[in-house]
Amino acid sequence: MTVRPLILYPDARLHRPAGPAAAPGETLRALAADVLDTLGAVSAMGLTAIHIGQPERVVVIRLQPDEPHAVYVDPVLAWASPERATHPEGSVSMPGVVEPVERPARIRVRYRDLDGAEREEEAEGLRAACLQHEIDQLDGIFWIDRLSRLRRDRVLKRYAKLRARADA
Repeated sequence: MTVRPLILYPDARLHRPAGPAAAPGETLRALAADVLDTLGAVSAMGLTAIHIGQPERVVVIRLQPDEPHAVYVDPVLAWASPERATHPEGSVSMPGVVEPVERPARIRVRYRDLDGAEREEEAEGLRAACLQHEIDQLDGIFWIDRLSRLRRDRVLKRYAKLRARADA
């Protein structure tokens, strides 16, 4: 449908929890299509409606450009394993910086599909990390909030340098 502009850090909207998604129908489908189109345009693995300025609980995931995408409406983390895994993370809303983040290795997510049907999915590895990252975003938790203060400060300094160079 439409590639929308991204909200960039430190926009306060990135720290606000999203509200419930619209009821199944054309409005929800159009929003999901815009999230998908924007995800493709910025070469991301996951994107929320918040990233494009719409504070609704909609996530689109596509780990590889040649694989089908998945849409999660009103997703919630239903279970997380005690085992942990670390994956590099970043955000299209804070381009140019990546840092390892530790999260549960396996998860179960409850969500609705675009038709409103209740679903549940288990995930592990990169898919689990990506889903947790995007659900955090829906809950108003930006990815750097998962870092230690020292690592977060280093990321913020790197990002400030990148932005200063881009603005020069």
